Amino acid sequence: MKRVLGIAIVSTVMLAMTTPAVADGNRSGRFDRPYDGYAPKTTLLRDSTPEKAGLDPAPIDAALAQVDAWTRPNGTAKPLYAGAVTLLAHDGKVVTKTATGMALKYADGNGTELPADQQIPMRTDTIFDMASVSKLFTSIVVMQLAEKGKVGLDTPIATYVPEFAENGKQSITIRQALTHTTGLPAWLPLWSAQPDPASRLHMALTATPTSPVGTKYLYSDLNLISLGEVAHRVTGKTLDKLVADGITKPLQMKDTGYNPEAKKKPRIAATEYQTSPPRGMVWGSVHDENAWSLDGVAGHAGVFSTADDMATLAQTFLNGGSYRGARILKESSVTAMITNFNQAFPGNDHGLGFELNQRWYMSGLSGPRTAGHTGYTGTSIVIDFDSRSFAILLTNRVHPNRNWGSNNPARRAVVQGLALALGVGPRHGKDAWFSGTTDGTTTTLATRVAAPATGAKLTFDLFVDTEDSDLLYLESSTDGTTWTKVPFTVLDRGSVIDTDGTISGSGDRHWHQVFADLAAGDQTIRWRYTSDPLYQGRGVYVDGVKITSEDGLLLDGERSPESFTATGWRLSRR
Repeated sequence: MKRVLGIAIVSTVMLAMTTPAVADGNRSGRFDRPYDGYAPKTTLLRDSTPEKAGLDPAPIDAALAQVDAWTRPNGTAKPLYAGAVTLLAHDGKVVTKTATGMALKYADGNGTELPADQQIPMRTDTIFDMASVSKLFTSIVVMQLAEKGKVGLDTPIATYVPEFAENGKQSITIRQALTHTTGLPAWLPLWSAQPDPASRLHMALTATPTSPVGTKYLYSDLNLISLGEVAHRVTGKTLDKLVADGITKPLQMKDTGYNPEAKKKPRIAATEYQTSPPRGMVWGSVHDENAWSLDGVAGHAGVFSTADDMATLAQTFLNGGSYRGARILKESSVTAMITNFNQAFPGNDHGLGFELNQRWYMSGLSGPRTAGHTGYTGTSIVIDFDSRSFAILLTNRVHPNRNWGSNNPARRAVVQGLALALGVGPRHGKDAWFSGTTDGTTTTLATRVAAPATGAKLTFDLFVDTEDSDLLYLESSTDGTTWTKVPFTVLDRGSVIDTDGTISGSGDRHWHQVFADLAAGDQTIRWRYTSDPLYQGRGVYVDGVKITSEDGLLLDGERSPESFTATGWRLSRR
């Protein structure tokens, strides 16, 4: 059992993911009623609206407006990207698919705009260079080979690629490469250090680790380049052929693959204007220099895709490895891909392919059962198994220059929009007090009480989903100036947890009952939520507040909401 500042969070990923799917309709649209297991394998994506999916459209609309605004300069700040496509889905319903900005806008790396008639608007079917999201495809291929018994996850890579053993790497396993615990360097300049694809691949395979295997987490392109070569050696087929035969053809992902055909170029989002190597505007071929120098097919980069195709892949995972009658993975393999094998490296949760619980881009959907990946070109995918939702943001943020900035704010905005659109239902009555989810802010909810000489009892229901460093405090004051923390006890479905008056944490997604003793005398009781400058969860909800004493009921928050003074908090019905 893992304790996060007072909340007990049971690690149940392996157990839950093998539980039969729950077909409980009243869970749809709800953040506080997480699903178990996988969606029915018959679940197919269909166009819908937030309202029809049981979602609040306002947070989604706000997120889309932000995504659009970031296509334009803000004062002296450059745009985060030239254009973007956003696709959000919940419970098999695509609730938005929106394109904004330009797929091709600039003529050079300085940001000189092309004439208007030469610019190409972004479309919902624009094809993007997925960059490191390609690693998911390589990981799927490896898991397929493991299912067939052609590779062993705990077998050394050198068993299949003998030269990999050079420089002390003879014991590194496939599992360690999938979880980025090999100790290999993050990157090497293969394209400039070697003259041809064969020597570049050899350089990657024979690289020297920077730390002993299994002693640290270090995200490395070389891990997936090596696994791509494992797949090639054991099957005799190139990685692009394996991806096509095992993933894109069965799932009918018609716009996904390596080295897209020239006829598709008008639909492809341009990336960077490169001077070293002197490629000019990279448009229609892979942006990553190492993948480009390996003829466009590599384990770490090279896949091009669309929002629709990536949505198909996301739903396939939510369905436990199957979509439209085609099964590309066993449920057990999907479970392995989204189970954290990096408990020894807190904060670097990773399954056999997916990154897990990364709040820096998963925002309010973060949790032990939230999987995803990002790509350097500005792409990202976040799949939340608890709500059966996913968020896809595809941008060309390196167009025309990788140094213009990061699109992480947009990644977080779209995921947070989806998280906030999912409801947290009140425990009592028609509404509950909600803290809000603004970064770098303190919000308070306060009420006065006169406790008799024997003291009083405070009870309330609490929902907490926050970053660990965003804290909720329960406090009391007799003068409104000096505040003292009030210790409280949390009843969490059978577990009793005592706190010092503060709480935070994520991943639980359930309401809890809270009990506290109040001292005698006139005092103000307040709930104070303080967030730091970056990253948010789904927020804090307080409901069903009651204060009682030996003399009887002192406060019933449901009957007298006017007894509260709210600064930043608000009553919310969802």
